[in-house]
Amino acid sequence: MKLKKNYLVCKRIVELEGPQGLRYIKGFKDESLKDKWKGFRSSRLNQQWRVIYQKDKRQMSVYVIEVNPHKY
Repeated sequence: MKLKKNYLVCKRIVELEGPQGLRYIKGFKDESLKDKWKGFRSSRLNQQWRVIYQKDKRQMSVYVIEVNPHKY
């Protein structure tokens, strides 16, 4: 249930501040991705789970591509 709550908080921050709002909250650890995920961003929902998203530069749209368990 905490994962869902964190996702909803993440979503609300993006609605109010845009994706850059996630960068100001230390726990989300928002970062750009590399290699095959270049052009996408990732934010931490908890220690294990990440949300991967992409921002449309032409308009304020954010597309959630995947919510997945981060593999170490």
